[in-house]
Amino acid sequence: MSPPGPRTAHVTGPATSPPGPSWDHPGGTARRRSPWRPVPSPGPAARPPATGPAATVGSVSSEQNGDGPAPEEPGPEARPAPRTLAEDLRARDDAALAALLRARPDLLSPVPGDLTQLATRAGTRASVVRALEGLDRFTLQTAEALAVAPPPGAAGPTVRESLATLLPGEEAAERLPRALDELRARALVWGDGDGGGENPRLVRTARELLGSPSPTGLGPPLAEAVGTARLSPARLQEILGAAGLPATHDPVSAVSALTSLFTDPDRMSALLDGAPEGAVPLLRKLEWGPPHGTVDVANPSRPVGWLLDRALLVPAGPDGDRSESRGERADRSDSGGGTAAAGTVVLPREVALHLRGGRAHREPQPVPPAVAEERVHPPETVDAAAAGQALAALATVEELLGHWETEPPPVLRAGGLGVRDLRRAAGLLDVPEQQAAFWAELAYAAGLVASDGEVDEAYAPTPAYDDWLRAAPPERWALLAAAWLAATRVAGPVGERDTKGKALAALGPGLDRGPAPDVRHRTLTLLAGLPPGTRPDRASLHERLRWERPLQAHRDPHRTGRRPADGTDRGPAPAPAPPDTPPAAEEAPVTLRDRLAHWTLEEAELLGVTGRGALASFARPLLGPTVPGERAPAAPGTAPAAAAGTHGGAAEALRNGRPREEQEAEAAEAVDRAARALAPLVPEPLTEVLLQADLTAVAPGPLERELSAFLGLMADVESKGGATVYRFTPESVRRALDAGRSAADLHSFLAGHSRTPVPQPLTYLIDDVARRHGRLRVGAASSYLRCDDDALLAGLLADRRAAPLRLRMLAPTVLASAAPPDQLLARLREMGYAPAAESAEGDVLLGRPDVRRTPPRRPPEPVPDRPPLPDAALLTAAVRAIRAGDHAATLPHKPKAPASTPPDGGLPRTVMADALATMQSATLTGTPLWIGYVNADGAASQRVIAPVKVEGGFVTAYDHTADEVRTYPLHRITGVAEITED
Repeated sequence: MSPPGPRTAHVTGPATSPPGPSWDHPGGTARRRSPWRPVPSPGPAARPPATGPAATVGSVSSEQNGDGPAPEEPGPEARPAPRTLAEDLRARDDAALAALLRARPDLLSPVPGDLTQLATRAGTRASVVRALEGLDRFTLQTAEALAVAPPPGAAGPTVRESLATLLPGEEAAERLPRALDELRARALVWGDGDGGGENPRLVRTARELLGSPSPTGLGPPLAEAVGTARLSPARLQEILGAAGLPATHDPVSAVSALTSLFTDPDRMSALLDGAPEGAVPLLRKLEWGPPHGTVDVANPSRPVGWLLDRALLVPAGPDGDRSESRGERADRSDSGGGTAAAGTVVLPREVALHLRGGRAHREPQPVPPAVAEERVHPPETVDAAAAGQALAALATVEELLGHWETEPPPVLRAGGLGVRDLRRAAGLLDVPEQQAAFWAELAYAAGLVASDGEVDEAYAPTPAYDDWLRAAPPERWALLAAAWLAATRVAGPVGERDTKGKALAALGPGLDRGPAPDVRHRTLTLLAGLPPGTRPDRASLHERLRWERPLQAHRDPHRTGRRPADGTDRGPAPAPAPPDTPPAAEEAPVTLRDRLAHWTLEEAELLGVTGRGALASFARPLLGPTVPGERAPAAPGTAPAAAAGTHGGAAEALRNGRPREEQEAEAAEAVDRAARALAPLVPEPLTEVLLQADLTAVAPGPLERELSAFLGLMADVESKGGATVYRFTPESVRRALDAGRSAADLHSFLAGHSRTPVPQPLTYLIDDVARRHGRLRVGAASSYLRCDDDALLAGLLADRRAAPLRLRMLAPTVLASAAPPDQLLARLREMGYAPAAESAEGDVLLGRPDVRRTPPRRPPEPVPDRPPLPDAALLTAAVRAIRAGDHAATLPHKPKAPASTPPDGGLPRTVMADALATMQSATLTGTPLWIGYVNADGAASQRVIAPVKVEGGFVTAYDHTADEVRTYPLHRITGVAEITED
């Protein structure tokens, strides 16, 4: 997250003050006393060095980890207040350090050697940006307020008192302690006590990111603005005189006097009361940001000149010094010399805060916005609709992969599915191409389809697809839903162009979006928090997601624009609103998070996770134990309401930082619970269909796999929905005969799986096609055609439609063709014949293509946008190692058994039994050890380790010398000593 560059607003001309309370401006309403209190001149945090007379104004010193020392405040505690972030971390207990590492797992790569390294790493820009992205809006507003709050002084308010003014309101005051605790837990704030005490300190990097320019719309402090403008001492004297302040030749004292004036509500109000007409409205235009505006610095209007003469507006660059007299400026203007006609000015922070009444934000948002209800359906209706869609999802995936197992689509050279193959899949499934891409990506995420790895690569089902087919429908659906929740690949960008201008292909590279699992989980969790059967208002849902992670609204880095069907470019997404724009007035930009949330809602409906826009009850176990209303399935003979869910979901299990084996077991349990919750809503597979006289068969529900496969072979699907309609045609019956079925087989199968007698038209159709099937035989000549019916061959030879085949008679019952056998077969079938292929021995060849399978493949690994959460064992070992390293860095080494110390003062030799006991004890207590070690080459060394595990003749420990976890054979350890204080 890079802070946005300064934006300018033209402030010349009349302006209207924005609505809201009036804060002491001429001709306005009654005065309202600002709660902002005067403080000493605030030292700018992390500003660029300025030059000139005022360059030293507000300068601050910095210490270790980039944080200046906190003011020393005497108190009754024996422990002194921490002066740096490292000292603050050193004062925390192990649980607090583990919580920090869990909240910011990037700090563990690699494990820091001590607390000083941890503090340094926690203050790096990349890590701070990642930590800020995990904050909700009010916690972020608190950090933004800390970035612009004045430092505490001897007579001024504390930082907490300043925050109460910067973030006014009862709800904000109630939520503020928790926000500060959250910031301190993430090591973004440090200080003495909970939430950083009375004077919490924001880490320097966060101050740089949030301070200037500030997301609050505030400009730099006066001291920084004056230093940037490089105002001359003469110009400062003019400003002091115009403001009615005593003259001083010290630039630091001059800026301090102006700062005291601007932070005194009464004196500031009196100053603005004397402003000329139009001056205060100009300030109001910059009040909520951006704080920069463009004015004519050389020849300003009267209101602008009045503001510049009192430093209520300050030139934003060094070429705006108006230190010469008005006469000199006039002479210079007449002669055609001087500065540019227009320049940029900035509104100092102290002036803006007075105009705002001391508020950092237009409206603090301590309470998350509620997700509005768009419509409420009966929960039973929602579950029924979702269950029906879940079955349709299973049928769609099975139909797609059933086609690909016989006609696998090729893999593009760059990877992915070609446009033609995607279009063909969409036609097969009778869905839009975007949905076809989703079903292909879903099967890929579940490990059901993959590249076969051959020379001519193609996508084909994996062996896992066969296992999936053998599972019950509820279990098959739960596996698909769990894979979708955990996948980082998304189908939404398919068809768009990446940053290189290449179209993104389904199953191809460039579709991973790291935040996708988190956005899916948070979106569905919000749905779960609504009353059962409630469909949310999407606008309010998006606003809630923005509140939860306001800094994760970045644009899709892989996207330059969608490729529309008409080939036109829809242009870039709209620009974001200015800082601090009220949510109701903000035109929501097309951000990655908003797009992911939109895709989540659309895909959840397709998959059956939701029904009619509301979350299905059987999908709740997949989301985790914190989801409202989630219940475990009841044991046999128990009422469903009797068993309360206590386990996590599949998505949550992969995010909660526990050992991988435990995560996988919990995810499998969540899948099982979701399948059991869906089972009562799924009808039993049917073994019969309704055959009708119009050559159709109606399946009123899901069919058994054998029946479904047979019907798919001898009939074509005509329509889908609550019931599936199959149509029998001569071509479909011939397809079954080509696959090796006989007419008797077809009659027998239909009679055994029909609730009604087989209609005569269907019987006649089967017999007629079977009678004609195989009368013509095709072989290789290039190809030949033989038939016992001379008249049939003579008619075929005279048929003009057969001219492309270049037929010629070899014998009364044999014709030769120049076309290959497969082309000859296809052409004859197009002409209405029913030929059969035969081998060189004259046997009929089955026309059913071979079923393709890939070698065993693992599902694609997610590509997260952040490090994985550490498990409990890693956290415990890391905290021990950090403590041990910090202890070793601050305390001297003292052998435990000096009696056996060698003459050179090295580490004493230790009996193996004593060494083993010492290391086992250190594993339990976390005590760091000093060991002597001889490697395989006989080289001796001494190391400081933090033992984690002693097992099988080896000790696993964090080695502070190598800064990594290592394993040492016990027989190579020559001595062991605890590291103790003198």
